[in-house]
Amino acid sequence: MTYTALISIDDLAKNLHKPDWIIFDCRSSLLNPEAGLKAYQKDHIPSAIFCSLETDLSSPITENTGRHPLPDFDEFIQKLGDWGVDNQTQVIAYDDVGGAFAVRLWWQLRTFGHEKVAILDGGIPQWIKEGKSLSQELPTISPKIFTANINNNTSLSTEQILHNIEAQTFTILDARTPERYRGESEPIDTVAGRIPDSINRAFQLNLGDDGLFLSADELQKQFTTIIKQTPNQSATDIVHLCGSGVTACHNMLAMEIAGLSGSKLYAGSWSEWIRDDQRPVATG
Repeated sequence: MTYTALISIDDLAKNLHKPDWIIFDCRSSLLNPEAGLKAYQKDHIPSAIFCSLETDLSSPITENTGRHPLPDFDEFIQKLGDWGVDNQTQVIAYDDVGGAFAVRLWWQLRTFGHEKVAILDGGIPQWIKEGKSLSQELPTISPKIFTANINNNTSLSTEQILHNIEAQTFTILDARTPERYRGESEPIDTVAGRIPDSINRAFQLNLGDDGLFLSADELQKQFTTIIKQTPNQSATDIVHLCGSGVTACHNMLAMEIAGLSGSKLYAGSWSEWIRDDQRPVATG
């Protein structure tokens, strides 16, 4: 069986040692970039490889980018091969915050044309809760060759977002918390507020109280309600953003789970938008 969105704890445990499966630990912290690696070194799911949001899934910040610019594609494709990923590999990604960081790897692989990638539902907290074992051992890696078939239509540029304020050809879905969306609080970025006419849907709403994703039916109901707010638009007209283009992928994954495929990412997101004070900002 191929997993392209979510995988349960039991299903991963049953396939844990398959040679054509590779697991990535994507734990991170926006306030402490070293926290993810330290957590991995303490313990991790057996055979997992650490994948850093800061150094693997992002490129260096410049004066024109947001906080997590997309990685250099050629370099990351080489890294995937070095990690033992080829085009037949089933990739599983997890973190400790409901998939909020692991989804960046999920999005990146799909952009490279690799569909066999899924998020561990509940992540390592659920793995521990269900009594599964942990390890401190570093995995043995056998490098392979990964060939990407890059889809350049999965993300939009700042210029396209700016043009849309007048054109209104797509709907922007903001995955940040409501208080950040309204501009009432901004703990990370230098400017508070939102892109005009964007709609708020915090990514945390994709999860139940148990930390697991809501059912496909429930997610479909919720996102369909949002899509219907804009006449003559569909799932392919939804563009996701957040603070830096990471947790926005969580809403994209939720839509895929719901059977609403084809939405896109504004990878630069809010932290890139505010690099130019001439770009409009809405609050309230």
